[in-house]
Amino acid sequence: MPDPASYRPRTGEIPTDPGVYRFRDPHGRVIYVGKAKNLRQRLTSYFQDPRHLTPKTRTMVTTAGSVEWTVVASEQESLQLEFTWIKEFAPRFNIMFRDDKTYPYLAVTMGETYPRALVMRGDKRKGTKYFGPFYPAKAVRETLDTVLRVFPVRSCSAGVFNRAQRSGRPCLLGYIGKCAAPCVGRISPEEHRELAQELCDFMGGDGQRFIRELERRMGAAAAEMDYEAAARHRDDIAALRRVFERNAVVLDESVDADIFGVEEDDLEAAVQVFHVRGGRIRGQRGWVMEKVEDVSLEQLLEQLLQQVYGEMDDATRIPREVLVPELPEDAEALTGWLAERRGAKVKLKVAQRGPKKELAGTVQENARQALALHKARRAGDVTVRSAGLQQIQDALGLPEPPLRMEGYDNSHVSGTNVVGSMVVFEDGLPKKSDYRRFKVTGEAARDDTSSMYDVISRRFQYYLEELAGEDELSSGEVSAEAATPARFSYPPSLVVVDGGPPQVAAAQQALDDLGITEISVVGLAKRLEEVWVPGDEFPVILPRDSEGLYLLQRLRDESHRFAITFHRERRGKSMLTSVLDDVPGLGPAKKAALLKHFGSVKKMKAATLEELGEVKGVGPRLATAVFAALHDDAA
Repeated sequence: MPDPASYRPRTGEIPTDPGVYRFRDPHGRVIYVGKAKNLRQRLTSYFQDPRHLTPKTRTMVTTAGSVEWTVVASEQESLQLEFTWIKEFAPRFNIMFRDDKTYPYLAVTMGETYPRALVMRGDKRKGTKYFGPFYPAKAVRETLDTVLRVFPVRSCSAGVFNRAQRSGRPCLLGYIGKCAAPCVGRISPEEHRELAQELCDFMGGDGQRFIRELERRMGAAAAEMDYEAAARHRDDIAALRRVFERNAVVLDESVDADIFGVEEDDLEAAVQVFHVRGGRIRGQRGWVMEKVEDVSLEQLLEQLLQQVYGEMDDATRIPREVLVPELPEDAEALTGWLAERRGAKVKLKVAQRGPKKELAGTVQENARQALALHKARRAGDVTVRSAGLQQIQDALGLPEPPLRMEGYDNSHVSGTNVVGSMVVFEDGLPKKSDYRRFKVTGEAARDDTSSMYDVISRRFQYYLEELAGEDELSSGEVSAEAATPARFSYPPSLVVVDGGPPQVAAAQQALDDLGITEISVVGLAKRLEEVWVPGDEFPVILPRDSEGLYLLQRLRDESHRFAITFHRERRGKSMLTSVLDDVPGLGPAKKAALLKHFGSVKKMKAATLEELGEVKGVGPRLATAVFAALHDDAA
């Protein structure tokens, strides 16, 4: 493993200008590309004490064997060069967004002598204009079938086209009016190209112009009493309107925008984008990616937009507006780069109000559900779960895979209402019937380590007591309670606490004090996703994309969620008690009824006197007293 000090450049040799840098491994392969406003400041940050680096960065600098840089004139140039190198080298330590599925596009091959309209997946061929993506795939096929009625562009393969040219007879589509039959000379190459361009203009959002023209022709034909032609134009108008009706109107007709939503956790991110053209949602696209580096949402969005629009062959498809959840880093340079690629102004902004903000919320919800679905499918895969358990066993040196793991966390606000949680995963899946909650009081609630010691001690004290009860029975004897398993009688193979060395030491001390030696303890620190083992100075680093780390993270996050839920419940009850203790005639049952009806003290305070009186058992006089108590407290 290379030592970063062996290839560290002298600080004075590194320029302070903006630029782009590359880390290469000992074999010369580029493993990371980055940009910086100040190259010296950025590069020296990689060569500090390795213990202070994030796991990803530490792995990258110890994998690399050299670093090089290129100075540029501006931040916009550095953005362009960074993207060019990422695309060229595909560095392993850079985030790479990949579609979670392949989407169908309506494509028109304008680079051919006789342009062809067809359904394509992907977005890579030069000289081809793409419209979409469409979802589901049925939508693009129905759209193509409909528009060919009005714009009868060639849609056949090269083989069919050449065969028709040789025979002098068009295919079936030529006979039924869904192809202008350029193969047999019914239309010249120039006229056919013009027809294909009209199809592109229509699909590009200029549909109303064609509809208005058809309406004019229909009126003229009717005035001349050519009712057959008028009927054809009427049917063509209906066909074009059907294309529009398939896409919901969500914004003003003048709006062309791509709206992005991002949902992320420490290991993965899901991205969704809605393509709005002419105020209608014309397509939807999504990605799910592994986060191989520690980046903020702003950095992630910058890399996302670089890849989405940098790989777009037809840059005219970049919309006038790009709406994002947060402005990326170097938003000004990124906006300039997008405008340069599009050849016209591009607005990069966050939706603040109105229909755009509502639609942005919908896109964000789609991203949230996409990440949840991805996690559920990943967790439901038996092979994947087994691999995760095996990785945990190998990394921690356990005698067997941890088929039962217990996760622990504490929750409190300034040391009040301290609670602990215990969640259980068996075979890599949550076993919610075995979840437990703990109230932590007295001296045990003074800090996180004391709380963790208390919760672990109590859980395994119960385990020892139930174990002792079983041992007292003679061989073959069954206790009266044996019909249902004892609550704490199953020991885990692995205890996972939320935290670093202090929490791990407290949990291990609790087991040691109880004389339990067969159960392993580790801690998972949130920010850096490091696995801490009792007594070790350095953490165990699992690869960011490993199933083992993913499984430990799910266990840790579930214990955190369970602890937070219990804490909020207790806090809500204690707040309600403190506010309403002195209200005459309000006993525990009516307090509970109030809390159940409104859900929280905050909502109760926002209620009117009449709404308080609607609660069962709360009459006008009691409602008045409750209202006064709540608002006296607020004052």
